[in-house]
Formats: sequence, structure tokens, C-alpha cells
Amino acid sequence: RQMCIRDRYTVPDLGQYEDYIHFINKMPNKQEAELFGFHPNAEITRDLKETDQLCSSLLLVSGSNISKGSGSDGETQESKLVSICKEISSKLPKRFDTEIAQVKYPVSYSNSMNTVLLQEIERYNALIKVISTSLTQIEDALKGKIVMSEQIEKVCASILLGLVPDMWKKKSYPSLKPLASYISDLVERLHYFQSWIDKGPPKIQWLSGFFFTQSFLTGILQNFARKYTIAIDPVSYTHLTLPTIYSVQISVVAVSLKKKK
Repeated sequence: RQMCIRDRYTVPDLGQYEDYIHFINKMPNKQEAELFGFHPNAEITRDLKETDQLCSSLLLVSGSNISKGSGSDGETQESKLVSICKEISSKLPKRFDTEIAQVKYPVSYSNSMNTVLLQEIERYNALIKVISTSLTQIEDALKGKIVMSEQIEKVCASILLGLVPDMWKKKSYPSLKPLASYISDLVERLHYFQSWIDKGPPKIQWLSGFFFTQSFLTGILQNFARKYTIAIDPVSYTHLTLPTIYSVQISVVAVSLKKKK
């Protein structure tokens, strides 16, 4: 008769209509994740999604009409949109020159990082192209040069609300940042890889700055395996936690071989 390990979730006894109503009223208003077979930590994910949905709804209440309305300082939505687009365009660097990168970092059997770099800049070039093209189309549409499509109008609405447009997310790396922080983070990533192209591989890698982190981690394992002419399958990462230094706990990642049983 017990539906889960919680005692309060049980099958009611046979009785009258009023007994069933009383039994239902006694049940908690907020169901626990365990009732549906999930770990209790699943409630954290649910709360985060509900909070995100609530904040998104509050932003939508403010409205996103491009041609109507004005800010507190009399600035229209259209002029505000133009200024935001120009600011983003001024911060966004040009696309990477893949031809120069291929010459300086050719595909090499002994160094998989060259392949990782080329793949990363290709992904970032695709993202830059989408952002630049959409910003140009917005400016042209506001000037009347082209017709504003439904897709571009959605991009405008997201920009006015301070959100990353869905069109960009389709070509972007995973990110939960708002628009302003997203652009700043993107610019830092682009400068990081441009410095790699100009000055060579950095001594300290920005792990979270990679578009596809798994390719970077796999590339390190490949370099290690090929350097010592061993199979890549038994190679793995070992995490060594160092003592606390200045209240900061540092973890060192090393490549090691799995012990065969």
C-alpha cells in the first residue's frame, strides 16, 4: 500500500466520499522529487528552472515593442536597440584567419593541440558570423533597407530584454550569462585564442574557454600516448589536491596510466 519510502504517500482505505476528500487534503501541496523516482537533489534543478521562468516572465512584462514606447530619459526602443547593436559590433573582433592558423599550426600526428585550435576557431568563426550578420540585418531593417523578418524581430526583442537571442545560442557554447556578460565573456575567449595564434600555445590553458572542452582533454591524452608510444585506452587523468595556500585550495590535474588488474 505504500507508494514510496515516505509514509505519507499511501493508498487510502476504502471509505466514503468525505474520507477520500479528507485524505487528499492531508497530502502535502508540494510533491517531493522522491515520489517520482528522482533523487532529492532534483528539487534544486526544479527550483532553478522555476526561478529562471519567473525572471523571464518578469522581463517579458516590461514589453519589447521596437517601434513604441520610450525609456525614462525619453530614449525610444528603436534608438536604444541601435546603440546596443553598435556597442556590440564595436567590441566584437573580426573572424579568425583560418588560413594563417593552418600554416602556423598544421595538422600533426605528434601534436593534437593544433587540430583542437583549428576546430575551436572554426566554431567561434561560425558564432561571430551569426552575431555580426544579425546585427547588420537589424540596422538595415530599422533603416528600411530590408524587411524585418520574424526571426530578426525575435533577436531584437531578446537584445532589448538583455537576453542572448536563440539564434545565437544555436551556434554558441553553453552559457547562462545575460547579454552584457555574455558579450564580455565572448570577447575574452576570442582574445585568448587570437593570442594563441599570434604568440603560440599558452602555458596555462583556460579550460572553460574552449567551445568543446572534451576535444581539448582528449587531445592531451593523445599527445601523451603518442609521445610514449602507448595505447590511449589505459591513459586517464589523476587529480591531486594540494594543501590550502592563502585560503585557496588548488587542484592539479595530471595524466597517468591506469593500473591493470
